[in-house]
Amino acid sequence: MTRFDAATEAERLKLFADAAAAHRARSSDVMTVDVDPDSDATDGGELPPWIQLASTELVMDCTDDELERLKDLLGEFPEFRIDELVSPEEAEGTNAVVTARSDANRVAGFIERAFREVYELDDDYRAWVTAI
Repeated sequence: MTRFDAATEAERLKLFADAAAAHRARSSDVMTVDVDPDSDATDGGELPPWIQLASTELVMDCTDDELERLKDLLGEFPEFRIDELVSPEEAEGTNAVVTARSDANRVAGFIERAFREVYELDDDYRAWVTAI
């Protein structure tokens, strides 16, 4: 991979798919996608949203409202399911672990839609792949 950020849907889908394929080919521990802080106009907290892929699991932090939107989105991805929800007392929100047994393109589509629909980012948000 030679590029690590993208700001249009087509570019992001390609970036996410390439990164997921590289992550799996390398058997790396984790692939991390971060939203550029300048693209995060959601007022979601101190840190912009992020999603990690670890083998066949997607990991993401959600507020209660975001978790409900995640559950709605999963209705359109029958091969994906929530495996674990952790809500530590010392933290606000929930850490969701979603099993994603699918190809890199389908994983990329889910990540894109999660940023747009779960986290309600604008269509021109910039994402960075910060770990593969």
